[in-house]
Formats: sequence, C-alpha cells, structure tokens
Amino acid sequence: MRRLQLLLCSVLVLTCAGTPGDAGGDADGKIILFNGKNLDGWLAEGAKDYKDGDKLKDVWFVKDGLLDCDGKGFGFLRYAKQEFADFHFHLEYRLQPKCNSGVGIRTVAFDPKKSKDSRPSYACYEIQLYDDFGKEPTKLSTGSLYRYVAPSSNPQKAAGEWNTMDIECVGPKIKIQINGEKIIDFDQSTDEKLKKNPIKGYVCVQNHGGKVAFKNLWVREIKVK
Repeated sequence: MRRLQLLLCSVLVLTCAGTPGDAGGDADGKIILFNGKNLDGWLAEGAKDYKDGDKLKDVWFVKDGLLDCDGKGFGFLRYAKQEFADFHFHLEYRLQPKCNSGVGIRTVAFDPKKSKDSRPSYACYEIQLYDDFGKEPTKLSTGSLYRYVAPSSNPQKAAGEWNTMDIECVGPKIKIQINGEKIIDFDQSTDEKLKKNPIKGYVCVQNHGGKVAFKNLWVREIKVK
C-alpha cells in the first residue's frame, strides 16, 4: 500500500511539473516559435499596418494556421522572447511572384530611425528569400548571406510552392540548407570583414514589399561542449 501511495505521488508531481511543450517547446527540445494561432512572442518592427481603402489592415497576420505577410512597406517580425547563440532554426516558406523577403539571424531590434545599422543584413546576417527560381546563385540570391556570401546552388522551388529552410549556427560557423540541400557552409572567423559579427541575437522574418507565408518555425538550441 505504501509503495502504491509513493507511486501515485510521483505521478502527480510529474504531471504538475508539465512537459517541455507547456513552455512553447516539445519533447525533442524544440522551441516552437509560431503556434499557428496568433503572433504571441513576435514583435512587428517598421511597417505594421497599411490602408486598404477605408480599412486599416495589419501587415503581419495569422490565417489558416499560417504566418502571413501582405508585403506592404518595409520592416521585420522579430521573435522577441529570446535571443539565440548556437542553434538549429527550421522554417518553411512560400513566396508569391516577385516577392522579396528574408530571414534574420543573430540580429538586434530593428529601429527605423537607425535602419541601416539595425537591419539584420548590417547588424549580423539576413538570409535572402527572393522569387528567383531557376536562376544562378549570387550574393543577392535566395539562400545567400545577403551581400556577403553566395550560396553554392539555388534549390528553391517556383513561386507558390512551399520550401524548407534549415539554419545551423555554432560559434562562428553557419550552415544553411534549402529543401534538404546544403547551400552555405561558412566560417565567419575566416573573413576579415565579418569575423566580428555577433554570435548571439534574435531571429526574425522580413517584409520587403512582397507577399510571403511562413509555417513550422522552431529553434532547437545546440549545447556546445
């Protein structure tokens, strides 16, 4: 009887303690950034709304479980709850024709009054997202560390189709995959211009005048020994 009571108490303690998923994570250690219901944890910076006739609409919104951007103005949607240093960041994205967007990593809060200094592409890195299906990769193409490092290939699908992106940052090393194909394997410590870039900061997604949708955004922190 005593053993049964102890067992029941143990179960009760574990139940009350909850699971990793209770705090926006899951059993695999993922930190779920977007819950598919609202923008909890996210902060719109720069353009936040726009006029559509007599109506004022949000640039960023949630529809049918997707994180949508209407592509009006310029700005970012930053996950403001936490900064990340060493991590694996996964997301899925769908560009509309002629869309220009991006993903910021290890960045700072965006200040429109200090736009150049606080944009991810200056503060640390922006990973370019652009409707450039089938085109040769450059330092300005999809998957690039915008302006700095060109991807080795362009495996992005045509506008209107879903793509996956996986970003791994460990210390000065950055690896990027699109649709399972590695396109960036870069060590910033080997580059005189970039070696002092931050190795910790926020993640964000960009509004740069194009319609884009995101889903399944999560981060898994990497413990470095």
